[in-house]
Amino acid sequence: MELSPTVAEPKVTIIVVPRERFSCTRQSLESIYEHTQIPFNLVYVDGNSPAKVQHYLEEQAQEKGFEIIRTDYYLSPNQARNLGLSHVKTKYLVFFDNDVIVSPGWLHQLVQCAEQTNATVVGPLMCQEQPLHEIVHCAGGESHVWVDKTGKRRFREKMYLQGKRVEDVRDRLQRTQTELAEFHCVLVRREIFEKIGLLDQAMLNTKEHLDFCMSVVQAGGTVYFEPDCIVTYVPGPPLDLTDLHYYMLRWSDDWTLNSLNRLRQKWNLSEDSYFTCKYKKLGWRRYGTIIAPLARRLTLGLGSNLVARAIAYFEHFFNRYLTDHHANQQLQLEQTQPPTHPPQPTVSTQG
Repeated sequence: MELSPTVAEPKVTIIVVPRERFSCTRQSLESIYEHTQIPFNLVYVDGNSPAKVQHYLEEQAQEKGFEIIRTDYYLSPNQARNLGLSHVKTKYLVFFDNDVIVSPGWLHQLVQCAEQTNATVVGPLMCQEQPLHEIVHCAGGESHVWVDKTGKRRFREKMYLQGKRVEDVRDRLQRTQTELAEFHCVLVRREIFEKIGLLDQAMLNTKEHLDFCMSVVQAGGTVYFEPDCIVTYVPGPPLDLTDLHYYMLRWSDDWTLNSLNRLRQKWNLSEDSYFTCKYKKLGWRRYGTIIAPLARRLTLGLGSNLVARAIAYFEHFFNRYLTDHHANQQLQLEQTQPPTHPPQPTVSTQG
């Protein structure tokens, strides 16, 4: 039986960060407080959410007593996670995206796995989309560098059981050591950051979880998969209009290319088919979530592919403008701060 929050001091701090939108904020936060029975601290990193969401978070922080770190500019995922990490004093922390919905007992299961196995990182049975907790997104996986016969260093990435129905695979899942856990929701032993440092903020929007897991293993840590913890991330669409700017920046071509280049250079990888396939798919999220649906509405479905390609052509230039504008904004913010410090967020402790 899980402990009441009044029984013991928290062992874990949940760090909630923006993933790609803000319109799932209420559902996600409410699921944490509904389905978490063990003590926890919560740090909510609010990276320039729209006014309605900002006010909701301020009200909830006042009511529930959690801490908000607010910035008036959009954050890359690792930038947000590092802001939250700087406020953690507990043994464990959970990186948690703001579009994740949990199930009863989720946090207890993650902590129990870490305690019983001495794991550095524990990932849940991660599901995707709605209905909740029905379709597997990731049940552990592979993330490592291998060397081919010619001496080239290549990258291996594989998520296990993606797309399978939970009811079809649940009986054969068991706790196991693995190589891959995703940042949608992952428990981490805080002391590992004394060895690997902060999360790499040059990994702007993709593959940052792979870089993190490999860094943990390289430092002598372990990654475990815990199937008794089940959570679901709920991606868009639909998107509120107030989500669009951040979504387009979050999945921008520039951020993706920079992230892939950073991964390749950091781990001394060959620029092989793994990377060329990623290059060819640049912007696929924006195309599928924004451009294609817009083209269908404009044409009532007739000739929508041609219209979508035309929109995508012009959207490419607009996307470049968004990333350039954000980069200039970040540079200006850094210039207003002392040289050794990043732009300072607003921190408010409610309760």
